[in-house]
Amino acid sequence: MIRLESISKRFESQVVLDDINATFDNGKTNLIIGLSGAGKTVLLKCIVGLLVPDSGKVLYDGRDMVTLKKKERLLLRREMGMLFQSAALFDSMSVLENVMFPLDMFSDKPFDDRLKRARFCLERVNMLDAQYKSPSELSGGMQKRAAIARAIALEPRYLFCDEPNSGLDPKTSLIIDELIHNITEEYGITTIVNTHDMNSVMGIGDNIIFLAGGRKAWEGTKDEILYSNNDVLNEFLFSSDLLRKVRDGALLKG
Repeated sequence: MIRLESISKRFESQVVLDDINATFDNGKTNLIIGLSGAGKTVLLKCIVGLLVPDSGKVLYDGRDMVTLKKKERLLLRREMGMLFQSAALFDSMSVLENVMFPLDMFSDKPFDDRLKRARFCLERVNMLDAQYKSPSELSGGMQKRAAIARAIALEPRYLFCDEPNSGLDPKTSLIIDELIHNITEEYGITTIVNTHDMNSVMGIGDNIIFLAGGRKAWEGTKDEILYSNNDVLNEFLFSSDLLRKVRDGALLKG
């Protein structure tokens, strides 16, 4: 579990995050949504330790990332998996070598055990047949699946995904969403996804944090979000005609 207590961050005179409180539970896909400039990326960077908040706590099962010593912070980061917006695979390495990379860097297990783990992760995302290919030979969706395999190679307790569906077509996005959600439930990982994809919100939003103007303006589930009385959230959501039709159709059935 990750818990945020009164997280605030400013850059010079601009307040970017203002008193954010939130709890992200194990085994759930936790989404952070909001307009561009709402503070999503800054919040995610504060959570993973790339930025230090001006005030507040970032508690990883009771351990405060903000106050940890350097060695303790490095140990905590080994418990994290990261899925970047661009997949960020190394072009000079094969798919298998990419998945092996964090194992080679941080695991003291014998080579055969590391290799077995890497292949298990590739099989889990249906990419074992592509293990000897280079990233340039893969489609965007296959690159994201390989990146997920790399992200879970060290059996992380915490998984962070930054716009995982960026650049993907809707069908492939649904596959990536389902994979992230299934892995989260299967291994009891605390997963946090920074996204603007409304299909992700409606598909895998076990817990959703909506940011507006640097503040947490709403929190709930995918089943609750369509019926919110929050005007700012509704303006954000129903700029999409599709979501408006989904809501209106559900209300008529009710």
